Amino acid sequence: MGNIAEDEQFKIPEMLPMLPVRDTVIFPYMILPLFVGRESSIKAVDEALAKDRMIFLATQKAPTDDHPNPEAIYTVGTAAMVMKMLKLPDGRVKILVQGLAKGTIKEYTQQKPLFLVRIQRVIEPPAGEQNLETEALIRSVKEQSEKVLSLKGILSPDVLGVLDQIEEPGRLADLVASNLKLKIEEAQNILETFHPLQRLKKVNEYLSKEVQVSTMQAKIQSQAREEMSKTQREYFLREQLKAIKSELGEIDDKAQEISELREKIKKAKMSPEVEKEANKQLNRLEQMHPESAEATIVRTYMDWLVELPWSVSTVDNLDIKKAKQVLDEDHYDLEKVKERILEYLGVRKLKEKMKGPILCFVGPPGVGKTSLGKSIARALGRKFTRISLGGVRDEAEIRGHRRTYIGSLPGRIIQGVKTAGSNNPVFMLDEIDKVGTDFRGDPSAALLEALDPEQNFAFSDHYLNVPFDLSKVMFITTAN
Repeated sequence: MGNIAEDEQFKIPEMLPMLPVRDTVIFPYMILPLFVGRESSIKAVDEALAKDRMIFLATQKAPTDDHPNPEAIYTVGTAAMVMKMLKLPDGRVKILVQGLAKGTIKEYTQQKPLFLVRIQRVIEPPAGEQNLETEALIRSVKEQSEKVLSLKGILSPDVLGVLDQIEEPGRLADLVASNLKLKIEEAQNILETFHPLQRLKKVNEYLSKEVQVSTMQAKIQSQAREEMSKTQREYFLREQLKAIKSELGEIDDKAQEISELREKIKKAKMSPEVEKEANKQLNRLEQMHPESAEATIVRTYMDWLVELPWSVSTVDNLDIKKAKQVLDEDHYDLEKVKERILEYLGVRKLKEKMKGPILCFVGPPGVGKTSLGKSIARALGRKFTRISLGGVRDEAEIRGHRRTYIGSLPGRIIQGVKTAGSNNPVFMLDEIDKVGTDFRGDPSAALLEALDPEQNFAFSDHYLNVPFDLSKVMFITTAN
């Protein structure tokens, strides 16, 4: 295809239909396709095709403006030839244009239904004789262009041939600028610089910046490619190892862990709600990489869920005579205290599901409050666990921390139940009168849910985030 712009005898009319262009600046000698969708723009193309196929292309300042007025369009643009035109099914038009020469809009003679403009062709000043500075500038632009194309992986012998053939500074500046991904303002600034050497210097500055950006981009892509290759290599090796172990009859560690956890969930005999959550988290764990941080958090959570005594209970021994014998063996005197404990156990024997009072032992340190709790557990045949509340000021000590925090754990009540290994231990809360309060919450308010018989059948720990039944736990408190 011949280059129309090189035909010196080609005359550009003074009056031309004008097409406002979005997102790109058209330079002379540039050949590119344009999609035309606006009604006024399609009429401008039709006008050009009806006459000499020539049209003036000017870039609009705001690409999002669908109806630009003359003030929203740059005055310097390029006269171009419409080489081909194709009508698309959606009503738009695709045209192939070639820039011919720069021009300046002197007057808008018509704005509706299409733009008609009077232009003045820009006659560029001569570049002058090529001296050492000009030759060095041309060579620098060519070398940097080759470097950018090489970094982007699009360098070809054809492109090198075109660059080597151009010795004219203005033509070289336009060619390079039209292929750089410049901002509209930057590209327009180059287009409006009429002196060839000044224009080439600006292009050289933008090229230097582009070389630095392209070098950094290539470095980042190389690092990402290496990391991806490493990850893919590890994945394939793991898959191969899994296949080898399968052939040898060995079970994969992860699959074995998932299988064991699934079996533990069944044995735990959780409530349907808790079991649903446990299986959901197990399915998440199955999809995760075994060494990821999230997998460690989910694995710890699953360990807590399956190790809690959801359905493990000890059988109560409500023999009042034996209870009296145990109390007498462990403690001398304290007749009134023993009598009150036996009364409590007697009522419990008569009414098994008693939402009863909570025993509170008050006395100075060393009189045997804690050991009385152990005796009650021994007499009933229950497990015994205790926590000290002295100095506790954080509500999370009772309710636990949410799993979003690093190193989060359930509260001390759930920890105590797990330690006991049954869901109906004798649970002693020592020094309940020493509980404090500060900006982290009120632990005594959190204790209310655990101790209140109307609420503790569905105690909600922040870490577990599922209800746990504390209604079978026998709480005993002590105070000074």
